[in-house]
Amino acid sequence: MTKNRKWIILFLTPGIILFIFVFLISIVLLVGTSFTNWSIGSSISFSGIKNYIYLFTKDKDFITSIFNTIKWIALQSTIHILIGVGLALILAKSKWYTSLVRTVFFIPNIISSAALGLLFLCIMNPQFGMVNNIITKIMGEQFVHNWFMNPDTAFFSVTMTWLPYAGLVTILVMAEMASISKEIYEAASIDGASSFQQDIYIVLPMMRNIIGTATILAATSMLQKLDIIIMTTGGGPGARTMNMPMYLYNTALVDNNYGLANAQGVILIILGLITLISVRKIYRMDKEN
Repeated sequence: MTKNRKWIILFLTPGIILFIFVFLISIVLLVGTSFTNWSIGSSISFSGIKNYIYLFTKDKDFITSIFNTIKWIALQSTIHILIGVGLALILAKSKWYTSLVRTVFFIPNIISSAALGLLFLCIMNPQFGMVNNIITKIMGEQFVHNWFMNPDTAFFSVTMTWLPYAGLVTILVMAEMASISKEIYEAASIDGASSFQQDIYIVLPMMRNIIGTATILAATSMLQKLDIIIMTTGGGPGARTMNMPMYLYNTALVDNNYGLANAQGVILIILGLITLISVRKIYRMDKEN
């Protein structure tokens, strides 16, 4: 250990320097400026916890953005994961369609979010969109409306735009399933376990850590989801689809209030840490299988 200490320090130093300058200093500046009045073109002045008090007592749209973000995290951590894991269990059976479905289902993950948002905007267009055309033929024109701008369907419509990203969950789970020894399946078959029972009592428990990791990726992605909302609703109508990244964007770049925006950024980081810790506790990721 003593002989390698110099090499260990040498190889760790670039990473430590990168972490300090890219992350640590940025977080310190973010937290520090969240206690100030700061806008471009004016001097910075200390304001204490004024920004935080305003956000939680007077800014109703910010509270709405928090609840929307939490709801999307919950949906992404359940429906999104169920779709991805369920499809992984099906495709792992090595049927003739496995490679085709896996490739097709993963395509949305290699398309930019902005392009995907534009695609859904066209599909759900109230005039020429495919969804409304199908509804018109089946149920009549009285059921046609603007999906993204109607207050009753805006949240649901935006939610639909990130369901295709479940393909990443499928790929991660299938990659982990490939490491399970065939002898385990053979032993279970000899004991009379059906394919469904093997999935429930053998595969899923062994996939706990990777499913937890996929859940963290899916949940935390909702803490940075901005481009699709900009392309589809802009946070509207009203604040029905406003999430925290979108609200932070508006506060900083539209309202030119960087002190308040940084306070929102601190709250966003705290929500991310709570999400990370909660998922790790739920899936018991610190314990061995």
